[in-house]
Amino acid sequence: MEMPSVMDLELPELSLIAKGKVRNLYEIDETTLLFIATDRISAYDVVMENGIPEKGALLTVLSSFWFDFLSSALPDLRTHLITLDLPNSLQQNLSSDRLAQLRQRSMQVRKVKVFPIEVIVRGYITGSAWKEYQAKGTVHGMKVPAGLQESEEFPGGAIYTPSTKAEAGDHDENIHPDQATKIVGEEYARRIEFIAVELYTKAREYAAKCGIIIADTKFEFGLDVNDEVILVDEVLTPDSSRFWPASSYKIGQPQESFDKEFLRAFLTSNRLNGKPGVRIPDDIVRKTAEKYQEAFEKLTGRKWTSSG
Repeated sequence: MEMPSVMDLELPELSLIAKGKVRNLYEIDETTLLFIATDRISAYDVVMENGIPEKGALLTVLSSFWFDFLSSALPDLRTHLITLDLPNSLQQNLSSDRLAQLRQRSMQVRKVKVFPIEVIVRGYITGSAWKEYQAKGTVHGMKVPAGLQESEEFPGGAIYTPSTKAEAGDHDENIHPDQATKIVGEEYARRIEFIAVELYTKAREYAAKCGIIIADTKFEFGLDVNDEVILVDEVLTPDSSRFWPASSYKIGQPQESFDKEFLRAFLTSNRLNGKPGVRIPDDIVRKTAEKYQEAFEKLTGRKWTSSG
């Protein structure tokens, strides 16, 4: 029997700091937050009325995998992740049913000041970058080589293409890197770009061995009390990345995918993109869940189960 989607999880035992498109953020103490990932799913900056069963747990476990991998590959990397375990206060006071519901959806993380930009790294031209390129010959306002085809790899290597970080209900806006520099400052912008491209490159090389092309991905960064740039939020999940099967990759056309592109294609074909109040049909929910699970299993080499 298919598990129901968990669209919200309330923790009155802790103070709610923020509620994002997918995650609820709670304060454990003055230096530590608790991220709880629900099964909510968004596309075109709009949260759907129903979710994808077990998605929040899958994203959390996959993010943990990437945090471990990237920290090993890049020893100087600093991340906000402390543990996937719930704080002792909750473990001791919550019922077994509530603990089971929260398990695998929870991350204790260091509290940092988050930079107000989305850090997108693109290795291939697709999505909004392809649309802009067709219209203007640019990507995020930057000139790129002429004659590129849809889904083609950028000939000069991956590029840093930031966007604004919109408030709930608003839309992120693609911006030129110079504008991101004005927002966060030259020193931090330079460090963020270097780290992000390095992270993407390591992840892309690893994923290629698993038969997956990471076309692009979104990172977020924060600043800790020691002036260190810290990798935060989720990392290299189907929610934040475009994953393509290498076996069917073909330049000059849209690609099959293991990510939200499957949902986006459904919304676009039915002229529902960007519209609120959309309920995803059961067959699309099932197929999207299958795509997410397939990506998890290919990347981690582990069979996905809700018990871990």
